[in-house]
Amino acid sequence: MYHLTVSEEWNSINSKDLWVYNKLHLSQVLGYTCGPAGLEVPRPDFYIIRPSQNFMGMGRFTRIEYLEKDTEHLHPGEFWCEIFEGEHLSVDFHYGVPELIVKGERKEYDPFHKWSKWYKVERDIIFPEILHELIGDYEWINCEFIDGKLIEVHFRRNPDFRYGNSVAIPVWDHEEFIDEDLSKYKYIKDRDYHRLGFWIL
Repeated sequence: MYHLTVSEEWNSINSKDLWVYNKLHLSQVLGYTCGPAGLEVPRPDFYIIRPSQNFMGMGRFTRIEYLEKDTEHLHPGEFWCEIFEGEHLSVDFHYGVPELIVKGERKEYDPFHKWSKWYKVERDIIFPEILHELIGDYEWINCEFIDGKLIEVHFRRNPDFRYGNSVAIPVWDHEEFIDEDLSKYKYIKDRDYHRLGFWIL
């Protein structure tokens, strides 16, 4: 399935597998430098702050903060993690085999929900070993990677490419212009959070 409501997605998951939706748990198991709100950071630095769980998606409340030591000012449902830089890929695995790989582009100073463009790419992506036991239980598993590091998992497909498109350019509310020649694109209404729809190709 592609686009699921929060209720549909939540109720489709076996309770023993919900740990993968907890980004703090996932990050800790993967060995990243991370911790919950209230835990002191190991050193003063910039960290990415995210909700531990976010079934609504769209990068809600994600931000980067400089943390000196204390993190008690963060919301109890948030966590901090080391920052990864590099290529951001979203991959749909069909029983462990990559079927769709798309790359996201975002302007450096835009909020984390605001992507400029997603498009299909060819990459050699191996299904994460940490998820191997889940292959037979879920037909589709979507994984997001930054610089090859797994940061997020969903038991569904990428809904932004359900139109048979190879490119998706989000259209955001209060956006004045898009720096792209759209003459060959088709506009699709697809409202979610601050997004109005997509220009697709």
